[in-house]
Amino acid sequence: MPFIEIKTLINADIKTCFDLSRNIDFHKKSLKHSNEKAIAGKTSGLIGLNEWVTWEASHFGIKQQLTSKITKFDFPHYFVDEMVSGAFKSFKHEHIFITEDDKTIMIDKFYFESPLGLLGKLANVLFLKRYMTNLLKTRNQFLKVEAESK
Repeated sequence: MPFIEIKTLINADIKTCFDLSRNIDFHKKSLKHSNEKAIAGKTSGLIGLNEWVTWEASHFGIKQQLTSKITKFDFPHYFVDEMVSGAFKSFKHEHIFITEDDKTIMIDKFYFESPLGLLGKLANVLFLKRYMTNLLKTRNQFLKVEAESK
């Protein structure tokens, strides 16, 4: 199972970073390039424990839907969203927040499994892991700028 870990240092308080990370409206803005829309479940505001959202977006020129649910939640330090249905065979995204010297270290741990067996494993190596890493880094940079401007 492929694994991506990204650490982002943000010059903002932990609550601001935590809330931006689980804000549906902010998520839409941060991934505007893929025309990401929340179309079912929690479609606006702050998502919390046991809430779910269905996203519609275009990736690789294909319109896709993905439903994820918040399965763990420890405000303002940790939450997990996991895929319920979508293009992956499975994914789990851990969001970890640590305070250090009036700053926040935001850690993303993203585990995913592609469908289609051997073909999926090949896609992981050729482009999918890099694509997902870039998507997460883009979102994190957007979050960093927004949090530091508050």
